[in-house]
Amino acid sequence: MDASALIILIYVLVLASYLGFELITKVPPTLHTPLMSGSNAISGITIVGALIATNELGYSTLSKWLGMLALVLATINVVGGYAVTDRMLKMFKKK
Repeated sequence: MDASALIILIYVLVLASYLGFELITKVPPTLHTPLMSGSNAISGITIVGALIATNELGYSTLSKWLGMLALVLATINVVGGYAVTDRMLKMFKKK
């Protein structure tokens, strides 16, 4: 990877981090949990990308380990998100 491609990737990472932080801080607390449960679909896409990164033959060992780490973290995020959503929905059920 040449230096210009690395600079572009770092730029995209910084820009996405800043925009994500700004977006999350602007969401009112009453909408936070429903929006976060909706973001579990995005983590599902991350799981698919991580599976591809860990299973592709042309990638280096570092890519495979990073893909495995992404797979584990995205799975924890999805399971935790659905657990929180389920707990939230149980609060609104009649007894």
